[in-house]
This record gives sequence, C-alpha cells and structure tokens, in this order.
Amino acid sequence: MAFRKAERKKAKLRLAITGPAGAGKTYGALLIALGLGGPIAMIDTENGSGDLYSSLGDYDVCSLSAPFDPRKYVQAIHEAEKEGYNVIIIDSLSHAWSGQGGLLDLQGKLSESRYRGNSYAAWRDITPLQNAFVDTILASPAHIIATMRSKTEYAQARNEMGRTEIQKVGLAPVQREGIDYEFGIVFDLSNNHTCCVSKDRTSLFDGQVFTLSQETGKTLLDWINSGADMKGGEA
Repeated sequence: MAFRKAERKKAKLRLAITGPAGAGKTYGALLIALGLGGPIAMIDTENGSGDLYSSLGDYDVCSLSAPFDPRKYVQAIHEAEKEGYNVIIIDSLSHAWSGQGGLLDLQGKLSESRYRGNSYAAWRDITPLQNAFVDTILASPAHIIATMRSKTEYAQARNEMGRTEIQKVGLAPVQREGIDYEFGIVFDLSNNHTCCVSKDRTSLFDGQVFTLSQETGKTLLDWINSGADMKGGEA
C-alpha cells in the first residue's frame, strides 16, 4: 500500500443530461457529441426521435423498443463498442427504469409471481441488473452521454417582462435514486432550453447558465485531452 502524487489523467466522458419533456435533451446530447468528434452512435428509446436531427451531422442510430430490459441496453452498448464508436448517446436511461419492461416493471412482476407480493425480496433479483447496466456504462471505452427525463411540476415565475407565468420545472431524474452519482457531469435543462450544472467534476461550468452547443463538447474535449495519459477511466 503506497501513496503517490495526485495527477489528473485523461479520461472518457460520463455525462448525464436531465430535463422535462421538450427541454432539448436529445438535441443537446447530439451537439455535445459532435463537438467531441465522431463516430457517434445513439441508442434511441424515444420512438425515433433520434432520427429527427440528422441535419446536424453524421451519426448512427440503434432503435430500442419495449420491453426496455436493461440487458438490451447493455447489448447495444457492447455492439457500439465493437463497431468502434467514439461517442455513445443513450437516449434515454429513464425507459430502463420506468418504461414497459424496465426495472420497475420487472420488479413488480417478480414480486407477484415469485415472491407472493413481497416487493422487497424482488429487489434481490432486480438490483444486480441495474448494477450490471451501470458498470457497463462506467467501463465503456467510449464517451457516454446519457439523457434522463425529469419528474415535472409547474410553478409560478416572473418572465423578463415582469409578468407572472406558469413554467414547467424539472426535478429529480426518472431513474433509480442516486444514479447521478455515477456520472462526472450532470447538466440540468429547463423548458426554455437553458442549462445549469448540478454536478461538475471539471469545474468548467460552475455557476453558469448557458445553452448546449458543439462548443460545449469542444470545451469538454480540451479539458479531457489536457490530462495525463492513462488507460480507461472516466470524467
């Protein structure tokens, strides 16, 4: 057991983008990916929304349909790795949790069929699936950008004209509690497409309110490349 001098290493990006419906998660993820540089793969669970932005640049899409078993995501990630993609966008992680055939659905079915209504016991079978999914994301040799839907509520706020209006507010991501701890950066989008950060190991965006763009991806890439050489790792 020995200590060594701390040194930031080059790493692969682990970025989550959260926000309510219509906030621009898919669009923003693609812009950042283009800034990082291709080839780019998108795992699309959003009914073909990944194809809507083909005018932005070159990227490939793998469409997943229900059931959204996390093992299907794992298979798609490994396939993208074999094909040599530099960036993998997962749009979105929320379906693997709350979608048809996702972990909550699987847990409920196991509770009734195997554990006689004991929902707590069913998690013994479900938690390893979630852990394997997260481990696959963390171990990937590609940059990973994952979108997650936010739970939504409405609040009164004043606009720039000083008038009160109702705004849609994104809250916690629709995924297992604590999923944000697995990512190096978490961007939170609002319904007006502006972004702030709730977690940022790079310290590049602390306290900023901004719009996602290709420049965001280039900024992240410069930070990544400024570290010392290493194998594996994450940002």
